[in-house]
Amino acid sequence: MSSITRRRFVATAAAASALASRGRLFAQSTVPVAGVLTLHPDRMGAVIPEDFIGLSYEIQQLSDPSFFAPGNTGLIAQFRALAPKGVLRLGGNTSDVGWWKPTPDSKQPPLPDDVHLHTPKGAKSPMELSYAVTPEAVRNLRGFLDATGWTTLFGINLGTNTPALAAEEAVFVAKTLGPKLEYFQVGNEPDGFPSRFRDRATWTADKYFDEWLAAANAIRARVPDAKFGLPDTAGHIDWATVVAGRLAALPEHDRPNVAAITHHYYFTGPPSNPKATLDNLLRTDPRVSHDGEVARAAAEKIGATYRMTEGNSCYRGGKPGFSDVFGAALWAADYALELASLGYAGLNLHGGGGKAVADSLGGTLPGELLMPDPKAPHPRPFYTPIAYMDGKYVAEPVYFGLRFVQHFAGARLIGADFDAGSVNATAYAAKMRGQTVVAVINKDALQSVRLNVRGLRQGTIDRLTAPSLTAHEARLGSFEGHPQEHVRGSGSLEMSVPAASAALLIAE
Repeated sequence: MSSITRRRFVATAAAASALASRGRLFAQSTVPVAGVLTLHPDRMGAVIPEDFIGLSYEIQQLSDPSFFAPGNTGLIAQFRALAPKGVLRLGGNTSDVGWWKPTPDSKQPPLPDDVHLHTPKGAKSPMELSYAVTPEAVRNLRGFLDATGWTTLFGINLGTNTPALAAEEAVFVAKTLGPKLEYFQVGNEPDGFPSRFRDRATWTADKYFDEWLAAANAIRARVPDAKFGLPDTAGHIDWATVVAGRLAALPEHDRPNVAAITHHYYFTGPPSNPKATLDNLLRTDPRVSHDGEVARAAAEKIGATYRMTEGNSCYRGGKPGFSDVFGAALWAADYALELASLGYAGLNLHGGGGKAVADSLGGTLPGELLMPDPKAPHPRPFYTPIAYMDGKYVAEPVYFGLRFVQHFAGARLIGADFDAGSVNATAYAAKMRGQTVVAVINKDALQSVRLNVRGLRQGTIDRLTAPSLTAHEARLGSFEGHPQEHVRGSGSLEMSVPAASAALLIAE
């Protein structure tokens, strides 16, 4: 679907009152603010990989072999429309309660002795939510990846598994997926293991690395060309420094082939957090650049790339009226391009089926408590880029934010000095195949900006728009087949970017 418009429900009576009192979100300034964007083609930045855009799903989705399968044409169409080359990450909290079932008669293995199960109050035990991954599911996954043109990052259980069983699964996965497998991720958010699987008093980054190394060595003993990504932490980015140091200290022949330093990023959470407002989401978060600096240093130490492999606007399933509105689309576009400017190899925004994400959280989606009627038709989880509603796969707002950024795939970033005055806006520029690509993302609810873009003479403009930041829809002109705007100038171009919108300029 090219755009989304459907009946939605106000999150809470309090939220409805708050929106009414903040009518300024819907009233734009009529006088645009003058701005200047100066490009510096001589200041070359990173090349954005062609497969920069990615999605993240709970690997529990594989418990239904028909989900990631060549017969799931609706989902395949959405993946292909998002990016001709992309990366599907399979992991999440369910990564560490799944088990490999190689034959129909295989039994679930017992828990290893070092597992200390913890169950948060009101949640189901992690092992109540366990599931099996079968050869059929992996074979179907290969068909799905072939149909979409995507590759995958495949999660393997570390929390409740043994190295031998991890290796057994890896053998089949590597053989079946072949070139569609980018690398294995052994364990998900290990910095959170003390709340689920390990002794709180003894679990550290070093202890995690010891267990990870045992599993990685068992895998590469049977899959010699296996590649890995780690540590895939939830919030402790400093673990990347620890594991890079440990890896660098290993003799080269004893060092697993680590393709990427990986970590997660959620702007805030849980859904009840007062920080979960669009005003906050659309401001610069200094944690993004800090995490990027740490990840880059760790990756350089071991000769790897770095990737944000799971994240979104609000952890624990997202928040209605926050994660599923147009403001989240502008956030996704800006966040993705900021990561690109920091040298990341890509990002994977989390989503998928509501049951899988709920199971990853102990059986519930906390955001449902913010809905007047939790049974009302609504995308679940609330932050998902692709929702399943009324028998169809539907592109949600954040999907269009990622699709906007897809225009930069394969381009090399260049320097851009941007003065937007008092407007909350960002800009990015790149060179690709003789063209200059410029993105201007106006996250300001009130003010439009009229830019003078120096150094360009003519081009076309594509726009990402919606009625307001709180609209439950998004429109991307080229995605819908609308003609693009043509602009001309003499030594510079002028372009207007209304409040709560983004514009993409492609110039010769």
